[in-house]
Amino acid sequence: MSEMDSPMQTPRITKVTVNIGVGEGGNRLLLAERVLGLLSGLKPVRTLSKKTNRDLGTREGSPIGCKVTLRGAEHVDKFLKDAFWCRENTLPAYNWDASGNLSFGIRDYTDFPEMKYDPEIGIFGMDVNVVLERPGHRVSRRRRRKARVGQSHRVSREESLEWFQGRFGLTVVEE
Repeated sequence: MSEMDSPMQTPRITKVTVNIGVGEGGNRLLLAERVLGLLSGLKPVRTLSKKTNRDLGTREGSPIGCKVTLRGAEHVDKFLKDAFWCRENTLPAYNWDASGNLSFGIRDYTDFPEMKYDPEIGIFGMDVNVVLERPGHRVSRRRRRKARVGQSHRVSREESLEWFQGRFGLTVVEE
């Protein structure tokens, strides 16, 4: 029995987070929430400013964006296939971090299939973050009997690249 035959060694997507940063509250934030609601079918959560920055016009605790966290294999797979389609199934290699997580941006929500431009909404881009882990990684996050995940059980960057290429047929461009 090889290492990848074990179900505990097979990576899986834990969650996908879709974020739209607006930089201000008000009408634009409401429109961004509407876009995320249309794309995901879920109710977005507002993100709050952690610092006051006069140059950017933000105050600590004021809403500056919104996000949606997708979980569940069917929902996540459909969203990612559409998101990769927006990027023509090609991503640069620098979008993966050392832990095997993937982050990329989409310029406009109308790039998604079956999404039409609405002049009332305007144009909103978004960031997509995908967390890839092996089963059992929860021990690092749980409240009781928290433990470290060993190096051999973590997903490496190279493993993540191969997994995404095999699962979604991505083309990875080395730059």
